[in-house]
Amino acid sequence: MTRVLMVSSEATPFAKTGGLADVTGALPAALEKLGDEVAVVMPRYRQIPWDETESAWDNMVVYAGATAYRVDIRTLVHKGVRFYFVEAPYFFDRDGLYNARNVDYWDNHKRFAVLSLAALGVAQTVFPCDILHSHDWQAALTPVYRADQQHANPLFDGVKTLLTIHNLGYQGRFHQSQFPDLGLNAGWFTPDKLEYYGDVNFLKGGIATSDWVTTVSPTYAKEIQTPEGGFGLDGALRARGDALTGILNGVDYEEWCPSTDKHIAANYSAADLAGKRACKKALLEEFHLPADNLDRPVIGIVSRFAQQKGFDLIAGIASFIEENDVQLVVLGSGDWRFEKIFHDWQRWQPKKVGVWFGYNNGLAHRIEAGADLFLMPSQYEPCGLNQIYSLRYGTVPVVRATGGLDDTIQEDTGFKFSSYTVGSLYDALRTALGAYQNRDSWTERMRRGMAKDYSWDASARAYSSLYERLLGRG
Repeated sequence: MTRVLMVSSEATPFAKTGGLADVTGALPAALEKLGDEVAVVMPRYRQIPWDETESAWDNMVVYAGATAYRVDIRTLVHKGVRFYFVEAPYFFDRDGLYNARNVDYWDNHKRFAVLSLAALGVAQTVFPCDILHSHDWQAALTPVYRADQQHANPLFDGVKTLLTIHNLGYQGRFHQSQFPDLGLNAGWFTPDKLEYYGDVNFLKGGIATSDWVTTVSPTYAKEIQTPEGGFGLDGALRARGDALTGILNGVDYEEWCPSTDKHIAANYSAADLAGKRACKKALLEEFHLPADNLDRPVIGIVSRFAQQKGFDLIAGIASFIEENDVQLVVLGSGDWRFEKIFHDWQRWQPKKVGVWFGYNNGLAHRIEAGADLFLMPSQYEPCGLNQIYSLRYGTVPVVRATGGLDDTIQEDTGFKFSSYTVGSLYDALRTALGAYQNRDSWTERMRRGMAKDYSWDASARAYSSLYERLLGRG
């Protein structure tokens, strides 16, 4: 049995802005089933009820240099996993996790330095561990402080550090004037550690000091070591190439399963697909689109509206939507430029395009169940989850062959294109629509996708095995 303390800025069901929360909300429970003992440290944000937690440690003092921060540690158990919440209202009792009105909090460097320091405090007091497993830039100072403040602490003898990168596009980059707030000596502000073109880079420090680095798909692990995919850290990652692994994320099939999904109009399975047609009709009605011809293909999109997600390509396929007998349903929000495009499309093509702006979990399920194709033409995609949900729901993905999209979609379950151009996306959609006309082969393609297993079991086994190797047991 390995005792693992994960450090993350978010985890479902407590706080979420993206896929990071899904991982830290599900992976620990999957590891527990394998026999490991896992706990998670994260901030207690405003939306996490204080009275649903209990005290684990009061008046813990952590030091960033000469600055002392007093925090309390609250705790509860969720799905068999113990969560520790860092109670620091001066940092975490705010409207947003990282920003307000799309403006980052000015003291994010202090906020997440304290998260890492508090995690080390938890590891010394209430949850001694074998592995400190940090996630993304917000927790990337954990191995740095472990190497700095705690290098001679016998409580950390034999403890190994692991950093998982969920999206290299977010690195925790701050002005060099903020470095003294971290309480690290000047020797840490060097090009081989935290210094990055004159700035402080949390993720770079974590890459340099962790015993091992993972990312969330095998292909993404290769891509981030290239100038095209490395966001300026490809050199640092190549230097750690012998300690860098890609482990594909899993999904929660208890939450995402068409045979049991409570959000959709009718349940169905690979053996009995009748319910999917009912879901399609209900989806079109929900978007106020004509449901007179259920043989007309419906393309679904559920996404943050950002260039990373390929929306500059999607913006270029207006003629495809206009020229072909298809319907498009879209759920999401983000960049105002792309929101305006969908506003315009919905106004110009009211019988073909339906859009719901914002976050709606139930509707996301209904799009997965009711659409025929699911579109994810990402510029880059570390892992991606919706294409995996789509497979299980018999909704055939059309994706760009990058990162986890390339790892999870094969030619017999979906459609892929490589070149990041509107023309390549157009060709992939045209190929998909051509294949859709052969209903028998299309149904077989759906069933092959529904049979794929991307549950957390395989991911948890890979992480558990890596923990064992780091500890010299495997």
